[in-house]
Amino acid sequence: MSISSLIARRYPALASRDFTIFWVGQFISLIGTWMQNTTQPYLAYRISGQPIVLGIIGFAGALPTLLLALPGGVLVERLDKRKTVIAMQIVMMLQAFMLAFLTLTGAIQIWQIAVLSFLLGCASAIEITARQAMLIELVGKEALPNAIALQSTIFNAARVIGPSLVAPFLIFIQGNGEGWAFLANGISYLFIIVSLFFVATPFKTEPLKSGRNLWAEFGEGQAYIRQTRVVAMIILMAAVLGFVGFPLLQQFPVIARDVLAQVGDNEATQAARNSALYTAQGVGALTAAFILASFSISRKGLLMLAGQAVFIVSLMMLSFVNSVLMTLVLIVLIGWGSVTALATMNTLIQLQVPDHLRGRVFSTYLWALQGVAPFGSLFVGWLAQTWNVPWAALVCGIILLLVIGVIHISNPQMRTL
Repeated sequence: MSISSLIARRYPALASRDFTIFWVGQFISLIGTWMQNTTQPYLAYRISGQPIVLGIIGFAGALPTLLLALPGGVLVERLDKRKTVIAMQIVMMLQAFMLAFLTLTGAIQIWQIAVLSFLLGCASAIEITARQAMLIELVGKEALPNAIALQSTIFNAARVIGPSLVAPFLIFIQGNGEGWAFLANGISYLFIIVSLFFVATPFKTEPLKSGRNLWAEFGEGQAYIRQTRVVAMIILMAAVLGFVGFPLLQQFPVIARDVLAQVGDNEATQAARNSALYTAQGVGALTAAFILASFSISRKGLLMLAGQAVFIVSLMMLSFVNSVLMTLVLIVLIGWGSVTALATMNTLIQLQVPDHLRGRVFSTYLWALQGVAPFGSLFVGWLAQTWNVPWAALVCGIILLLVIGVIHISNPQMRTL
């Protein structure tokens, strides 16, 4: 048996030429995205020195999802998904170039970072739904779980590579290294944009041409969610994670500069420590994504529970450590738990939802996960500013433990999925 046949058996989504081209282009682009995700909060905290500013920028970046994700799900089903992804990727590329220009010229201010984060959030709110709905058009329903897992793999591989590439920019080009990192991200978008011009969608479904208005179509998706308890509970858990779980990870620059501060620190050591935190998260996330892509695990409900439990316990343990090594270990576990939980939640929803409702239901899931995040960012930022990041981690972990624990106890059928 040839190597290509072995790969196709283990990773059936890679048997699709179109998916493979898109997958490679997206991987390169995601490396740039994680360079910017690491650099932007570091720049904002270096300029302001206030944890609440990180919450405000997180609010600005996540607010568009709150406003656009739900109508975007209906809109995406009326559009060509591949062309929609191309258009949104172009907007995101222009945002990165503008951020690079302002930083390299020394004109960058906090309000500009917030506005550009809002612009990026607007494009992402539409692009993520369109891209997720496009996957089945590239590979078909049978290979869809593997395609989702492979997407998660490159996302988290980039989460390791991107932050590690940031460190040289910040250490050796002090003063405007952030701008060059943003420029590299802008260039990286060209790879996914070009790749999308060379792919077809052999399993394409025709865009929705219903005579009903957008509100009626939106209501149909919400009715399905209300009638399907498993989907509704997964969306509820996503909302809780989006409100008090993931916004805490925006505080990495505070952990790097303040919580883990050591005698003799300078800008270079703080920058290196910040990159190490993001890289550690990426290592855990990549490990989870590789396991999910390489092995077919039938009990996805139990795997979802395991990921959530590891994420929550590790988050709470951050409150009790102040050594660099133990913090890195916990963040690796946080990365593993978050990706294991999110990838299985995504897969369970996508496998249960009918094709004609996929965009509308997934947009609701996205809204629950990221749409509430603006307020979560402000809440967590306020906790970190008022008390400190360790106390914020403990409070958020306790909330997650109580809410998600009650959902699992009252819905034992979820563990049999």
